[in-house]
Amino acid sequence: MRNLCMKVSYEGTNYNGFQTQPDGITVQDRLEQAIKSLTGEELKIIASGRTDSGVHAYGQVFNFTTSSIIPVERWCMALNTRLPQDIIVRDAIEVPLSFHARRAAKRKTYLYTINANQFIDVFQRRTQYHHTSRLNTAAMEEGLKHLIGTYDFSSFASKNSTKPSHIRTLYDAYMVVDQSMCRPNTRDQGVIHTYLTGSGFLQHMVRIIMGTLLEVGEGKKNADDIPIILNSLDRSKAGPTAEGKGLTLCSVEYSDL
Repeated sequence: MRNLCMKVSYEGTNYNGFQTQPDGITVQDRLEQAIKSLTGEELKIIASGRTDSGVHAYGQVFNFTTSSIIPVERWCMALNTRLPQDIIVRDAIEVPLSFHARRAAKRKTYLYTINANQFIDVFQRRTQYHHTSRLNTAAMEEGLKHLIGTYDFSSFASKNSTKPSHIRTLYDAYMVVDQSMCRPNTRDQGVIHTYLTGSGFLQHMVRIIMGTLLEVGEGKKNADDIPIILNSLDRSKAGPTAEGKGLTLCSVEYSDL
């Protein structure tokens, strides 16, 4: 048996998340179907983690064991010819049989994109959350900084979370505002990219953080409210769960890859 590790990009609009579900088509379903078409094997892949319905990924990582003798350098092309156009396997390597994509992950980086211009970007409409009212991005950045560190993120976790511990470390978090597409003398504010890198993320954690920061930007909350919300360990104190379409899993880092 061989253990293969792959990196996949997908545009998640048409999928009910990454992980196989009782109802709806998922990215995992499509990948496993492509592998079966290629090798005849019915198997379950192991991903670095799940992504929600409508969420995208540039660098999701998964592994699986196979008895196939297909050379590793041929796997990407072979799978991509069997996958829909919104799923692309970008890299494949052989790893030790002990490697586990979820357990071995050390850091993950997510990106949340807000289009704060007056009009939707017709070309990016599936990967950006469109917000037309005025946002105080400086206050949002200030609030974001309060979350860097090791904390119990229960306030920013789904009530359906089943994790035994909600303690996570946020190593870095910052915002970049791209105003290159702003029209002069309009209320366009640009496209706001928020990057978060952490040891791991709870269910809906990034989306709840972004929903809370949007309320800070709208003036419904203050930046100094963020540590109070964090310490309350109370989901009801945080903001709403932001739309999934604006979220992308950028990368997953490992110490031994």
